[in-house]
Amino acid sequence: MYLYTIRDCHGEALAVSWTQDGPRYRLSDLGIAEQTMNDLIDRVPLAALRRLSPAGVAPLEAGTYRLLAPIPRPKQDVLCLGINYADHAAEAAQFSDAFPAAKPAPIYFSKRVSEAANPDETIPSYPGLVDSLDYEVELAVILGRTVKDCPPEAIPETIFGYTILNDISARNLQTLHNQWYRGKSLDKFTPMGPCIVTTDEIPWPVRLQIKCYVNDELRQSSTTANFITGIAEALSIFSQGTTLLPGTILATGTPAGVGMGLNPPRFLQPGDTVVCEIEGIGRLSNTIGL
Repeated sequence: MYLYTIRDCHGEALAVSWTQDGPRYRLSDLGIAEQTMNDLIDRVPLAALRRLSPAGVAPLEAGTYRLLAPIPRPKQDVLCLGINYADHAAEAAQFSDAFPAAKPAPIYFSKRVSEAANPDETIPSYPGLVDSLDYEVELAVILGRTVKDCPPEAIPETIFGYTILNDISARNLQTLHNQWYRGKSLDKFTPMGPCIVTTDEIPWPVRLQIKCYVNDELRQSSTTANFITGIAEALSIFSQGTTLLPGTILATGTPAGVGMGLNPPRFLQPGDTVVCEIEGIGRLSNTIGL
C-alpha cells in the first residue's frame, strides 16, 4: 500500500494506491475520515487500511492535485543516524574536525522540521548564509505506535512504513557549530516523499538499493544492507528510557558520495536537480533555487 498526502482544490487530503504506479484514490472516498497522515497513523491500524478496497470508487484524475511530503509537519524533530554506512564513515574520516571517529554506539542527531519540502519543490540555497549546500539520500522509517524500552526483536511490528528523505545540509554551518543541528535544520532542508510504503510491501530485513543523482549524474549508490546499525537496533537503543510517538521519523543515514566527500568537493548550486531513489519506494526530485 502506497500512501500520499495531496493538495487539490479542496485542500490537503490523503490518498492511496495499491501498486507503486497505479491509480490513486482519495481515502475519504473509501470511508477514512482522517485528514492528515499523523492522524491516520495515530488512529487507523494498518490491518484496517489493508482491508480497504477501491471497488466502485473513482480514482483521482491526473493533473488535478499535487503531492505534498507524506508527513508535511512531523510531530517531533526527525531522529537521524549519523555515519551509518561504512563507506560514508571512511569518507567522513577526512573531516575529523566536524565528524567523530567511528564509535561502537550509533550516532544520533535530529533535524528541526517546521514543514517538510514536497516532491518537486524548490529548495532555497540561502546565499550569504550557506556556501556549501549538500545532499544525502536516506531511507526514512515511520513508527506506527508508541515505542519505549522496546527490544530489537519487537521493533519490526511497531513500524508503519518507509519513505525517502533527503538530508539537505549546510556544511559550513554544520562544521561551524559543535552540534550538527543548525546546519541540518534550515527551512525546507527536509524533502520527503513521494509516499509512505507500508511494511507489507517491503520484506524484513530491509535491503533496498539506494541512489542519488545530481543533474542525472550518479553520486551515491549503495544498499540498506550496508547499515552499520540496523533499523531495529537503532530504534531499540534510542527507546531505552525515551518515548517515541506514532509518526516518529527515523532517517537511517546516507552512503558515500556526498558533495563534501568528493575531491574536489562538489556542492549544490542554484539550478541543480537532485533525485533520490530507493527501490520499492520511488523517486524524490527537488531543484535548488536562490
